[in-house]
Amino acid sequence: MTIATTLATSGERRATVQTADGVALAVREYGPRDAALTVVLLHGHCLRGESWTFVRDELTRRHPTARIVSYDHRGHGDSAAASRRTYHLEQLGHDLRDVLDAVAPTGPVVLVGHSMGGMTVLTYISQRPHEIGTRVVGVGLVATAASGLADAGFGRLLRNPFIGLFQAAVRRAPRTMQRAKLLACKVFAPIVRAAEFGDRKVSPTVLALAKAMHNQTPIVTMASFLSAFMTYDQTDALPALSRIPTLVLCGSADLMTPPSHAVAIARAVDYSDLVMIDGAGHSVILEQPHRVADALARLLTRSGEPSTLRLALAA
Repeated sequence: MTIATTLATSGERRATVQTADGVALAVREYGPRDAALTVVLLHGHCLRGESWTFVRDELTRRHPTARIVSYDHRGHGDSAAASRRTYHLEQLGHDLRDVLDAVAPTGPVVLVGHSMGGMTVLTYISQRPHEIGTRVVGVGLVATAASGLADAGFGRLLRNPFIGLFQAAVRRAPRTMQRAKLLACKVFAPIVRAAEFGDRKVSPTVLALAKAMHNQTPIVTMASFLSAFMTYDQTDALPALSRIPTLVLCGSADLMTPPSHAVAIARAVDYSDLVMIDGAGHSVILEQPHRVADALARLLTRSGEPSTLRLALAA
């Protein structure tokens, strides 16, 4: 694992982290390098680190002493593509470990994931449970699930036989399917908008950003992760989160990961902060960034208490 760093815009540091299997991940850092607390923001399926832009800007304003890190998952955004066989959540948990080793090898961290990013956080927790309460001092799970993705909302589509046919077609003719994907993005744009943004009006800027992130994701990346969602189950990782401050946030109009998933997570985590944002959809971090930032600010305050930090740093 290696890391190369360059200076980008004011306040932003860009880095490339090589994973253990040689995949280059695009990483962005904000805030002081010697911060007492590092916050890692993980994006969802077919998105990229920039999906956190509005929330990140709010957090840097409210917590200027914290270091905030975001990165693009393998096969997403500016990160390199990898073998489709590595497009699963166990690998994303290992990738998170590589990013932390490179940019935040010591000190306490708060892990915050949206959708597939939240699933990555839970997978990482299951891989390294000893870090709960020592290295990992807070967790935020936004518009995500711990299991049963195919049991509710649009997730039921994962059980449709068409999904298997779609994945097989991508394996056989990825270039042809990529062209078809770009056309489908235009045809199904109204459905995607309804699924992601709930029942509130969303600014054209937000819609343009979301559309760009979806259109730029390779068809192989999109298709390959679907199998992982079918078998995903990290309910056993939830009780350990009772030892640290945990935020569970969801939009009431989320059709991708309906509120029932958030309620189930919160029920399994003692003293968790359950936040339901009325009318927001799956892209709640784009749709209602101020409300999300409010909840995350509370999480950082709880996670950054002196006693907690002393425990983490001592470990």
